[in-house]
Amino acid sequence: MALDAAALDALFREARTHNAWTDQPVTDDDLRAAFDLMKMAPTSANCAPARFVFIRTPEGKEKLKPALSAGNLAKTMAAPVTVIVAHDPHFYDHLYKLFPHNADAKSWFSGNYSLAEETAMRNGSLQGAYFILAARAVGLDCGPMSGFDKSKVESAFLWDRGWKCNFLINLGHGDPAAVHPRGPRFNFDEVSILA
Repeated sequence: MALDAAALDALFREARTHNAWTDQPVTDDDLRAAFDLMKMAPTSANCAPARFVFIRTPEGKEKLKPALSAGNLAKTMAAPVTVIVAHDPHFYDHLYKLFPHNADAKSWFSGNYSLAEETAMRNGSLQGAYFILAARAVGLDCGPMSGFDKSKVESAFLWDRGWKCNFLINLGHGDPAAVHPRGPRFNFDEVSILA
């Protein structure tokens, strides 16, 4: 079933990367609604390796601050929520639950670190992108970004769980007055091959 034009606008055509935010709060219900949409999207062998840290308190933001590049500092401190999109390198320990029709699935990864890491990074990245679309679908605006010290983020927030940081997303209700003009995009024929 195809989405209508308004839905496509909200997810893609009119959606923008935001760097400035209104005072409208992001609630726990908003975060849960976005997560509950994201979790339904596909991953390889339903492995779902992504893990999320939702930073919303002043204490959490201060903890994140030393990891941010200068260009990302002000907008991240101002964002109602900053999401650390991470992945669990040992995602395969949960395949008994997520992929129950194959009792041997854990063995595909448990003895092969490079395959496990590649699978976790690829599918965790997919889930991070799904989360952006899910957040847009529930009425939130996003500002995904690189430009931070990964090791500092992991040390401050993830080390005790063994999760690995991928990227950050600022979340909130974007200030439309602060949006930059949309950058150019490639046309289909410039970057695609029909084989």
